Amino acid sequence: MSSTSGPFPVDDAVRARLAGTNINPDTLLATDYLNHFNEIIMLLEMVPDMPDMLDEAKAWQPKDYVEHFASSTCPFRDLAIELYPHVPTRYKEPFETTILQLQAVIDGTLRHAETALSRDDARLLRQKITIALEPMHRLVDVAGSIIHGADKALSQDEIDAVLDD
Repeated sequence: MSSTSGPFPVDDAVRARLAGTNINPDTLLATDYLNHFNEIIMLLEMVPDMPDMLDEAKAWQPKDYVEHFASSTCPFRDLAIELYPHVPTRYKEPFETTILQLQAVIDGTLRHAETALSRDDARLLRQKITIALEPMHRLVDVAGSIIHGADKALSQDEIDAVLDD
């Protein structure tokens, strides 16, 4: 009748509230949060061909999970916020680690892009952004996997290896 996910019971009442959402009943995390990062990735993908987009990309601000849903028009935003404190540690820790890694790659990419533009170096701009897109996509994939039940973030060595490729 009822199943548990960490210390928070996902009983029939909670399961009914999860219906029609993209909140995973085991991890209590929603894939909708990843849209926040997909937005900046799409902006950065446009910058080499439209350097003016860098200003818009620089205006993007990271939001944690609760901040994202608090400012969202998502129909299940309140439920996502309510459940976040109950996300089992085995998912929450690697999820938050992955998000911090992703934000670090984004921040570095924005700095490199700004430097390349200040030098009026279109080749360097394209190179820096192209190199950074792979780890960004990979980290979004890792976060998505955690949302769907994986409980492992990339280690710093794995991140460094992706960045070196």
